[in-house]
Amino acid sequence: MHDFHYVAGDLYCEGVPIASLVKKFGTPLYVYSQRTLTGHFQKLDAALAPLDHLICYSVKANSNLAVLRALSNLGSGFDIVSEGELRRVIAAGGSPKKCAFAGVGKTEAEIEFALRRGIYSFNVESEPELERINRVAGRLKKAAPVAVRVNPNVAAGTHAKITTGTYENKFGIAFELVEDVYARASRLKNLRLRGLQMHIGSQLTEVKPFESAVRKVVPLAEKLAAKYPFEFFSIGGGLGIVYQPALASGGADWWQTPKAKDILTPAKYAATLVPLLKSLHLRILIEPGRFIAGNAGILVTRVEYVKRTGRKNFVIVDAAMNDLIRPAFYDSYHEIVPLRRRNGPIVASDVVGPICESGDYFAKNRPLPKVGEGECLALMSAGAYGFVMASNYNTRALAAEVLIHGNKSAVVRDRQSLPEIWKDEKLPAWLK
Repeated sequence: MHDFHYVAGDLYCEGVPIASLVKKFGTPLYVYSQRTLTGHFQKLDAALAPLDHLICYSVKANSNLAVLRALSNLGSGFDIVSEGELRRVIAAGGSPKKCAFAGVGKTEAEIEFALRRGIYSFNVESEPELERINRVAGRLKKAAPVAVRVNPNVAAGTHAKITTGTYENKFGIAFELVEDVYARASRLKNLRLRGLQMHIGSQLTEVKPFESAVRKVVPLAEKLAAKYPFEFFSIGGGLGIVYQPALASGGADWWQTPKAKDILTPAKYAATLVPLLKSLHLRILIEPGRFIAGNAGILVTRVEYVKRTGRKNFVIVDAAMNDLIRPAFYDSYHEIVPLRRRNGPIVASDVVGPICESGDYFAKNRPLPKVGEGECLALMSAGAYGFVMASNYNTRALAAEVLIHGNKSAVVRDRQSLPEIWKDEKLPAWLK
């Protein structure tokens, strides 16, 4: 599942002890395993081998240039949602010709930039967007490749903030309207109807919602492909990962990784979906992000204080919600482990950051080994929607990022200096 493990009691990433990285680079610190990134991509790629397919890694999950380069070197395409992400892909050596541009609010400038760079397709979210893309493409004398995003109205059963496939969500065009939308789009001279796209949500840990959506949309894709020159059908992303360990109740082995039966593996995913998709004879696009990057990263943090009140044991660390917002934003669980494995007493603890918000926490009443000032903890499964959602709230500098490859380590983002935070701010003349 990932390449973080204990060796003689010390937490390692691949062949590198995490404590050595802390000594060299400080905390808070993001650490990524290239072997995990590579392994997850290759397993998914192999599972989908019976299909003509393209994996388009979802850049929003983790957009570090080194992560993008590692995946580009494996032949990955990219799912992007902004001009900035497309520019990142290009800077990392990725091909625009393998990029699918999603998102509900594409600006004219973004559409023009993407057309000039020759992206593979726009995933279109509305008829006004189709009209805008047609208008921009006409001005550039280009044919814009598009795929309408169909909303299948299938509930993914995940957190409300990451569900995207029902009529309560802002994404896509209602299933019942799609045929008529394509009919009207076919009359727009500067559009190339290249395919059909769907996406029902993120962090799905069961195959059933995927199966329900695919079964519903495949007949529509077949009907549309008979009318228009389709090349692909994108089934979106959303494959989940396991955040919570198998043995979360404490004890000597509480940090063990989840058993294989608890994980929606690429093999289980493909076994259900490949038979449903083969008959289409279209290229299948898939847009995973978290599945590839989530378990490939950790956030390392140092204990600043241990504060004991009459009711609580607070472990106050130097990382905060500005570094990893998922627990505060989604009430998300991240396994927390010490860098040095131990069999001592377990204490129910709140792991909290220094930001002046009660929502600045990583765990509440979590059974953890007793730790003291100066020790370090690792927040596991922080490789997706970690650094990319970081901010400078409370004028806190952004953490450094390190990539591990075997026994090698490299800083892939320097720690931000404090003056960098306000370097673009200016005082108006009347305040000088």
